[in-house]
Amino acid sequence: MPENSNQALADNLRAFRAERGWSQEEFADRCGLHRTYIGAIERGERNVTLNTLNNIASALEISSAELISESRRAKNPK
Repeated sequence: MPENSNQALADNLRAFRAERGWSQEEFADRCGLHRTYIGAIERGERNVTLNTLNNIASALEISSAELISESRRAKNPK
């Protein structure tokens, strides 16, 4: 179990978004969320619901499990 699951999500989200070359604003539009909310998630400041997690994963075209995977986080440290 991760020490801080919000930080695992934050690190992975930032990495997946950056791989696609999307700004926070562009990604937020794709998710139907506000840019500042995406920023707060990427800083590990927000708890997200399962619906939001699934929405974000869908916009990235990955599974929710990939988005919160600790093994993915280990491959892409800050």
